[in-house]
Amino acid sequence: ATPGQPLSARRGIMRPQVTHMLGALVIGIGATLIMDLWNLFLRRAFGVASLSYCVLGRWLLHMAEGRLRHASIAAAPRKPYECAMGWTAHYTIGVVFAVGFVALASAEWLSRPTLLPPLLYGIGTVVFPFFIMQPSFGLGIAASRAPRPAQARLKSLVTHTVFGVGLYVCALGVSYVLRVRS
Repeated sequence: ATPGQPLSARRGIMRPQVTHMLGALVIGIGATLIMDLWNLFLRRAFGVASLSYCVLGRWLLHMAEGRLRHASIAAAPRKPYECAMGWTAHYTIGVVFAVGFVALASAEWLSRPTLLPPLLYGIGTVVFPFFIMQPSFGLGIAASRAPRPAQARLKSLVTHTVFGVGLYVCALGVSYVLRVRS
């Protein structure tokens, strides 16, 4: 774009990138919501507890004070607004993961999504709880110190797999809207 070009021409050059990033935002929120609905189903149908996002907020608020690792995040002092912080962080992380995926995927994928790439990406994101969050919460690498490590690992793996499926399902919706608008 050159300074002498009409504003509409300059906007047209950026439009696909903006559209992709807005699509990634929608995909991230939607995939995170699908993951939350999955966890709600597990809790109501089978009594399987999920991570309390209040604890995530507590961890982040303690981190702001310079404390990353805890012997037990559950025993760490509560912080004001930890629940709001945790839920905000949870959805922000989902959006950041989706933006990362859309940036790695081709524009062609966003117009014609397939399941395998976001499924593998979703599964790959399990490295973050296994190697960052769980050790920092006092649960050890891959929840090795949790009361039932194998169950905790499986829960994390399935939840992140559901997130990957959510990326795909939401991308289908975004691609449909993009085709209708074209």
